[in-house]
Amino acid sequence: MKKLCRALTVLFAITAMTYPAPVAASDPILIGISKIVAHPALDAIEKGIQEVVKAQYPDAQFDLQNANGEMSTASSIAQKFKSENVTLAVGIATPTAQALVNALKDRPVIFSAVTDPVGAGLIASTEKGEKNVTGISDMTPVKAQIELLNRIKPIKTLGHVYASSEANAVSLATIARQVCKELGIKFVETTVSNSAEVKQAVQTIAGRVDGIYISNDNTVVSALAAVTSVAKKYKIPVMSADPSSAQTTPVLAAWGFDYYKMGKATGRLVVRILNGEKPETIPTIYMTEASDVDLLINMDVADELGLTFPEDVIAGANTIIEEGELIKQ
Repeated sequence: MKKLCRALTVLFAITAMTYPAPVAASDPILIGISKIVAHPALDAIEKGIQEVVKAQYPDAQFDLQNANGEMSTASSIAQKFKSENVTLAVGIATPTAQALVNALKDRPVIFSAVTDPVGAGLIASTEKGEKNVTGISDMTPVKAQIELLNRIKPIKTLGHVYASSEANAVSLATIARQVCKELGIKFVETTVSNSAEVKQAVQTIAGRVDGIYISNDNTVVSALAAVTSVAKKYKIPVMSADPSSAQTTPVLAAWGFDYYKMGKATGRLVVRILNGEKPETIPTIYMTEASDVDLLINMDVADELGLTFPEDVIAGANTIIEEGELIKQ
């Protein structure tokens, strides 16, 4: 009987170490949030997370960090979170999520806005999480985006600029390359290693393309104004996957996720884990509702380029920019 009691004691101890209990109301909660760069989409995710968590855990504290596009900084942030013993950490975008997963082995890490979490090495399968790791993907509808641009203006040669250091950007470039092959469009690509290189990269291809596609690549999106300044000079339409940035930067159209809603979904996932749910049991979450996606069209840019949006595209747009005014439909 004593042996049985000792065995049960050991079993309960192991279980307690393996499966975290819900955070008690009296326990201090510190959530580390690390984003790869500051731009409207990632800022919106950060805001959404805080709002949802604060609603459930009013006393929760946040350590908000920005890696400014530098992987070495992302790694330093991860070590900072480890030393200050955060309750859990959120990595917004692939490089910061990778740094957190590599550094924090003994507490939950949630990824958000990661296009290909399996390809990034964060999880082995989207069907379930890993020990202490789960999150939300922002795999974007690349084919539909390029098809929409091609419909507004038939494209013979599509230009694409992406960060070779971002796993998500590389995955999306592969998809875009294949889509162009299927559509009979020539694909001209160039890579950058940081946002300071974006303008020059666009300039190198501007004379050879009649359209530019920008994916949800954080390095390039953070320099979207540089893309549009060159595109305007060469009268090239730009299709972006980030409607948030397109509200203040003149692209022809942007079709992608509402990142504030993605932030709130991430916040709900944080709450689930704070309440005791195990990350390894949670599959990767995808934003699949029609309301999760936003189509923005810029009538002013269309006028400058001599283009006209089809009536059904105008009717289906969530956001329209006309005469400098932003109109929500």
